[in-house]
Amino acid sequence: MRKASNLGRSARERRESILRSAIILPITIVCAIPLWYVVINTFKTINDMASNPLGLPTKWTLDNYRHILETIPVGRSFMNTIIVTVVAVAIEVIIGSMAAYGMILRKSWFTAAIGTLLMIAFVIPTQAILIPLYKMESELHLVNTLQGLILLYLGGAVFCYFLIVGYMRKLPYELIEAARIDGAGPLRIYWQIVLPLIRPILVTVIVFQTMGTWNNFMYPNVFLSSSELQTIIVQTYNAVGEFTTDWPSYMTMTLIALIPVFVFFILCQRWIVAGLIAGSVKG
Repeated sequence: MRKASNLGRSARERRESILRSAIILPITIVCAIPLWYVVINTFKTINDMASNPLGLPTKWTLDNYRHILETIPVGRSFMNTIIVTVVAVAIEVIIGSMAAYGMILRKSWFTAAIGTLLMIAFVIPTQAILIPLYKMESELHLVNTLQGLILLYLGGAVFCYFLIVGYMRKLPYELIEAARIDGAGPLRIYWQIVLPLIRPILVTVIVFQTMGTWNNFMYPNVFLSSSELQTIIVQTYNAVGEFTTDWPSYMTMTLIALIPVFVFFILCQRWIVAGLIAGSVKG
């Protein structure tokens, strides 16, 4: 009887596995086609791409990579993007986590009101306040500076706050109370107890904010006019000509811009899943 039950379960699991594969495989293929299109066309000439956009190159070439590296300041653009991303994300995570800690530590009508205001600010689209932001940056003489760009990205701390505060609400409050009894102050509790406990969601927030900041086009395109300060995403856009475009070179620039964030996501994907799952089931 047990053997028959095991055989039935095994057959059911096989059917479920086949069904999952039948659903996932077409979705994977559809999602992979744009990436394949970009990668394979970086090794083609313009004529080859026009006649055979999805097939293998008739003659493999690295001329597109040489052209990009010789004509576009890729290294400087990468450095600008790295500086802005690292500094902005670090400050966002610090502000967001400390704000969440303060909201959990000091529950009152005031903190509830602040949380409501943050929620309202979070749902306002950035495009709606772009002109006031530009005027503010202009009056502070921060237009066309990396510092001004970093300041704009700090609005992402609100997103960090909402992700982290939801996770913090499920922490064992007894640990914080025990630390208080032992004489630990708020900063010590935050640094030695709270931060280690929220590490999964912190990594998730860092990954999300890093990808969002790296791939952001609107802010650097609007607020940076100097070619020496432009980020890699804006340089990719600049590869499109006004009247004609060397599409294989554009594909090459696109791939170069995406490789770092793609590798970063692959390396951190298990932390993303772990952080989101832990935040939803913890406690």
